Amino acid sequence: MEKIYYGENENQFGELRLPAGSGPHPVAIVIHGGFWREPFTLESTEKAAIALTDEGFATWNIEYRRVGQEGGGWPGTLLDVARAADHLFTLTETHPLQVDKVVTIGHSAGGQLALWLAGRHPLPADSELTSTDKPLPVSGAVSLAGVNDLQLMYDVHNFRDQTLAQKANNPVAELLLGTPEEQPVRYKQTSPIELLPLGVPQVLIHGSLDINVPIGISDHYHRTAENAGDFVKFVELPEAEHFKLIDTSDPAWETIVEEMNLLIMNE
Repeated sequence: MEKIYYGENENQFGELRLPAGSGPHPVAIVIHGGFWREPFTLESTEKAAIALTDEGFATWNIEYRRVGQEGGGWPGTLLDVARAADHLFTLTETHPLQVDKVVTIGHSAGGQLALWLAGRHPLPADSELTSTDKPLPVSGAVSLAGVNDLQLMYDVHNFRDQTLAQKANNPVAELLLGTPEEQPVRYKQTSPIELLPLGVPQVLIHGSLDINVPIGISDHYHRTAENAGDFVKFVELPEAEHFKLIDTSDPAWETIVEEMNLLIMNE
C-alpha cells in the first residue's frame, strides 16, 4: 500500500494498492461513508479495498475533508473527492493504471459520492463544484446502500426528528448548509438523482434490513434512472443490513465482487 497526497491538507490523501502482475490494471475508486462526518474515515473501507485488489483491481481508497473539519462540508468535501479522482491522471504517469477502466464504488454517503463522480461532467462552468473542464471519465459506478437522493434522505431525517421530538440530526442539511428549500441549487448539483441520466452503467446494492439508509432510496433512484435512459441494476439483499455491504467475510461481498467484475468486462 502506498499513501499518496492529492492535496496539502492532512485529509487529502488516498491509499493506492496494486494487484499482482505488471498491469496495466483497472481501477476501483473506493469511497467510505459516515454521512460525510468527521469521525468516519477510510479505515471503514480498507478491507474492501484490499479484497478488490486481490480480485485484480488497483484500488484508490480515498480520504477527504468532512463535516466538522476545516474546509469540510460544502463545497470542500465534494471538491476533495473530485480532486482525488482526477489525481489518477497523475498517478498513471508512474503506476500501471488503466484510467480508461475506472469504476467508482462507495458505501452509504460514499455511494452518493461514487454516483456523483460519474455524473458531475455536465455541471455548469460557474458551479462551485466545477474544478476542471476535463473530469476523469468513469466506466461505471457502484452504490452500496447509497444516499443517492439527498432530498429524500433529508426528508427521512427531518421526519424522524419531528416524530421523535428530538434535537435536529440531519447530515444532509449539515453537508449542504441548509434545507432543500434554502439551498435548491446545491441539492440539484450534488444529489445523483438530480444529475440523471449519468450516462454510465450503475449498480445499486442495498440490504433489506438497512435502518441507516432506507432501501426505498435505492428503489426510487433505480426507477428514476431507468426512466431517464440509464443502464442501472438494482440488487436487493434480503438478509443484509447497512454495514454488511463492507464486510468482506459476509456472503454479500461475493455479490459485490461479481458486479464489479461485470462492469469492467462489459466496458
